[in-house]
Amino acid sequence: MSEAAGKTRRVFSGVDSSGPVPVEYKFSHARNGNRHLVVVFADRHATGGYGWMDGQLQELRSNILWVRDLVDGANTYHLCRGMDFSLEQSVAGLVARVMNALALSAGQVTAFGASEGGSAALFFGLKYGFRNIVADSPQFLMGTHVKESNPDAARMMMGEATDQNVRVLDSILPELVGCGAGPSANIYLLASPRDGQYQRQVEPFIGHFRGRENFNLVYNESPLITEAGKATRHNLPTLMGLLTLLVDGITPRIGMVRNGGEEPGRDASAIDTYLKQTAQVRDDSFPKPVVRTPSPDERVPANGVRFTGTAVGAVRVSFWEDGKYRGSAPVAPDGTWVWERTTPWSKGRHVIRLFAADANNYQTKRTEVAFIAGDHTYAATPAQEQPPQQPMPSRQPALTVTVPAPHQQVTSSAVGFAGYAPGAVRVDFHEGGAPLGACEVRPDGSWVWEPGWSWNDGEHYVEAIAVDAVGHVSPWAAVPFTTLSAYPVPAQGVYFNSEY
Repeated sequence: MSEAAGKTRRVFSGVDSSGPVPVEYKFSHARNGNRHLVVVFADRHATGGYGWMDGQLQELRSNILWVRDLVDGANTYHLCRGMDFSLEQSVAGLVARVMNALALSAGQVTAFGASEGGSAALFFGLKYGFRNIVADSPQFLMGTHVKESNPDAARMMMGEATDQNVRVLDSILPELVGCGAGPSANIYLLASPRDGQYQRQVEPFIGHFRGRENFNLVYNESPLITEAGKATRHNLPTLMGLLTLLVDGITPRIGMVRNGGEEPGRDASAIDTYLKQTAQVRDDSFPKPVVRTPSPDERVPANGVRFTGTAVGAVRVSFWEDGKYRGSAPVAPDGTWVWERTTPWSKGRHVIRLFAADANNYQTKRTEVAFIAGDHTYAATPAQEQPPQQPMPSRQPALTVTVPAPHQQVTSSAVGFAGYAPGAVRVDFHEGGAPLGACEVRPDGSWVWEPGWSWNDGEHYVEAIAVDAVGHVSPWAAVPFTTLSAYPVPAQGVYFNSEY
């Protein structure tokens, strides 16, 4: 086993349905018995609703709990839906149950996040008494922020973005900080005056932290920072350094610190039981999907592979090969589903693993099907007659993606999409089975989608589907691309216990 493979963390996925709102999470055990928990709150740009899942936290020795922030395709700051704060109670309950299962106190927890996740880290860290809070480029005026820049989140959180609802959300963090909640918390606020949100969303509220035991302002003046996403990118070395110290029990301040505290042989049965009870993959919730076509090891034209089957009780079926996501298909009310790739398969044998998911994203066990992709056309022998391929219905809209090109390497993190979809009214976009957004189709059939966020560096596999006015859909179109950072990481100025 390579050194890199040996360091890979095992990650468990689950859904905690104990509270009023089901909350999805991912969890990774601590290394060497470390007695700490880092709770990661996602921001709106997080792929699939989970933040910091691209390996940045790989070397942390603590337990890690990632909390998903995606409700019906929109972000919520982990707080509310239609001004109903039962979502907050559910998230707090999830964290509390993980802490209890690990036998950890609030004094052994670090709340961590950036942007919207930074706001959530401040909120939950202060309100629920977590010992450490690391918040990068948070928004204090949450209502104003979502109303002006994230309409989907505004609709989800407020229902209607009335002045009253905006004022309520705007007041939550300033009042929580101003009233002295969490007086003994070790708070590390990272911000940049070059961040476009700083003067309105951060600077007016720094004074609220006066008099606290250990408030630290990490102030980044890099000239390359032009927006919140770039501020987080340039703060990455400091963020990882802070988390490493906090996990080890070191809080950067004057005074005696306590380090260590590992218990390598500690009984882990409680957390193992919790993970099993809330596991996202359910053995008994509903049956795994049944594949009708292709049949096992069937030889199929590489450009004519059509998957069909049933998945009773599910809303979608997800397809994977060699650990890589290949696509998904919706499940009809009668339990049937159909999936075809828009690009031919490579010749040879393919082994596809698929699972079904319900409306709460609980998943079935995996089904495996193998087929052999051959020439695009071939004559079938009588002993191996191929089932006729059903023609594409004429009413089905077409979809073509022209930008980005397949497997294009993009040096900008702001990747937009464009193409044609004659006969459709909109195009929907997904990644990893999670919805990303949608755009309207113009009368001439052209469309353009600007996500409005910065993509994380690395490989992305986005899928698009066109929908017409009566609900007919096109085949899924795959859009694989890779984003590469075009900016070096500069040195940073870090000021602890600074005057402000």
